[in-house]
Amino acid sequence: MDKQDDCVLIIESDPDAAAFISAALVDAKDGPFIVEWITTLQDGIERLKKGKAKAVLLNMFLSDSKGIETFNKLYASNSQVSILVLSDQEHEEVAKLAIQSGAQDYLLTGFIDAHSLSRAIRNVMARQVVEDELFLEKERAQVTLNSIGDAVISTDINGNITYLNMVAEHMTGWSQNEAVGQPFTKVFQLIDGLTREPLPNPMDSAVQKNKTVGIDIDSVLIRRDGVETSIEDSAAPIRDRGGRVIGAVIVFHDVSAIRLMALKMSHQAQHDFLTDLPNRSLLNDRLTQAISQAHRSQKQLAVLFIDLDHFKNINDSLGHLTGDKLLQSVAQRLTACVRSSDTVSRQGGDEFIVLLADVDHPSAAGYSASKILAALLEQHNIDQHELNVTMSIGISIFPDDGEDADTLLKNADAAMYHAKEQGRNNYQFFKQEMNDKVVERLSVENGLRQALARQEFILHFQPKIHFKTGLITGAEALIRWQHPDRGLLHPQQFIKIAEDSGFIIPIGQWMLKTACQQAKDWQHEGLRPIPVSVNISAVEFRHDGLVNNIRNTLAETEIEAKYLEIELTESTLVQDAKSTMITLHALKAIGVKIAIDDFGTGYSSLSNLRQFPIDTLKIDQSFVRDMINDDDDALIVSAIIGLGNNLNFKVSAEGVETQKQLAFLQAERCEEGQGYYFNPPVDAVAFATLLGTNHAA
Repeated sequence: MDKQDDCVLIIESDPDAAAFISAALVDAKDGPFIVEWITTLQDGIERLKKGKAKAVLLNMFLSDSKGIETFNKLYASNSQVSILVLSDQEHEEVAKLAIQSGAQDYLLTGFIDAHSLSRAIRNVMARQVVEDELFLEKERAQVTLNSIGDAVISTDINGNITYLNMVAEHMTGWSQNEAVGQPFTKVFQLIDGLTREPLPNPMDSAVQKNKTVGIDIDSVLIRRDGVETSIEDSAAPIRDRGGRVIGAVIVFHDVSAIRLMALKMSHQAQHDFLTDLPNRSLLNDRLTQAISQAHRSQKQLAVLFIDLDHFKNINDSLGHLTGDKLLQSVAQRLTACVRSSDTVSRQGGDEFIVLLADVDHPSAAGYSASKILAALLEQHNIDQHELNVTMSIGISIFPDDGEDADTLLKNADAAMYHAKEQGRNNYQFFKQEMNDKVVERLSVENGLRQALARQEFILHFQPKIHFKTGLITGAEALIRWQHPDRGLLHPQQFIKIAEDSGFIIPIGQWMLKTACQQAKDWQHEGLRPIPVSVNISAVEFRHDGLVNNIRNTLAETEIEAKYLEIELTESTLVQDAKSTMITLHALKAIGVKIAIDDFGTGYSSLSNLRQFPIDTLKIDQSFVRDMINDDDDALIVSAIIGLGNNLNFKVSAEGVETQKQLAFLQAERCEEGQGYYFNPPVDAVAFATLLGTNHAA
């Protein structure tokens, strides 16, 4: 196969968007994919004339074409290629039009990450394989049918058989010798394949109407031994030389293979290829019908939006084959939890929808959700792995939470996110404030997509103070977003969304490089060299390129490794001790310092703590804030300081705001800290002034 036939073609005018998608494909666990980037529609059409592509990622709003016309032109030029439409939320309706016109699916650009993108492409490729096989099977069936020929039976004016050919003998189960003289209806038994009711005798119709007649489209011939065959036929009167009707002839043929093929293709178009559950298209049809029925009967229905918790971890650690088998197991259990009148649908990835078509009260939906949570909590035995899976469920009720399919699905999705925020493995009913929160989240995501390119991020620095000398011993780099409409935003307002959407990787890389460059600039200004601390999120820490990125950043900014400190939360370190140990030792080999941030909140074991190659424990500010008035917090702070000193770790306190807090920490032999008692975070220029005085103000 030509290499270009095996690539993923990106047709995107925006270089930043194309670069982000290319990077996501390169980062894909089941990749890397061969990626080719085209900037215009015309170039994309010309490229596809030269060779195939496994899939095309198409932005319909290009420099030389806009809207649905973009898709129509590309599809008209090559209808065999699998097209995934890239769309922002503003143009989602246009993307849906593209699906109706032949696109395989669409992806919302604000939700794309390496995992979801690679999975979508794998699904498209698998679907194409199935469609190709169905096409070949249909072609083979057609050749076979053409070679068989038609069956022919003739009767006299009284409806008694006068002739059968060999094909008719086989299809009816009657030999010519046995059939001749028998009533036609005895040999040719015809029923409706759907209702199972007998159909009128086509020979009688032809004779009575004195013209050629066809039979019903769902006609089924019952052979003498009971075997059923779908047929198509036509019957015509037989006339003598004078034009008088003297009998009839029927010509028919077996269309079982064609009808089976049509049923298979219809099923494949409406069902998920992995789980065989109804797909998004069929769910929307059923939901729309259920809404109409509920309107007429003045009843309620419920939509349950289900998302598996931490499914990506299973895919990453055990592979996509195991992940796919787990999804199949989940699908079977979901189906077993609901009534035959309900619908279980897979939306893609690890998302499922359950439609409860008739509920007497919202509590019935809650009962079903509880039943599903319990059923899924039982172990799944997959490839000798005992897997425990939880899920988050959001519920919307018709008509209270929406009177159309899109609104009910959107609100159930919002409730599902709320369930995740409530700790996962639970269900939540929709409330309007959840929708407001989702709208806010989408606004932040859309802004994050452009923030780096528009240089809207800035760094502030908070000094770390040596308690005994008052000298500045380091600086913690803290990101801020100078939002064009909402002003200066702090990390808690956008970092979690950046982590969930995948934007945290490029943002984290920018933050690391900017902090290192600033530390080097201060040195060039003649200021005393101090280490700068950069927070690394769990998503970044698990990213394959972390160590190389830090190594390359140090080289590019020409700063010594000892002047960079990486801060990791305790919860990040306890997720996978073995993998964590490997990464930490790789970082220490570079020469950077490592601090555990928010210590005391992550339940790390003492044995792991002793083995981790760390330099500093940072006491979480929640303990520091309350330790003067809360004996429990005071004991925790004392214990952390004692633990750190005994293990030869530096101990640093966060959130020092009062003289009493400082005095307590000094009495317990805490070495350094930071907080508003000394200085708030300030910009780089103000921090340089602080550092120039050689102590905090």
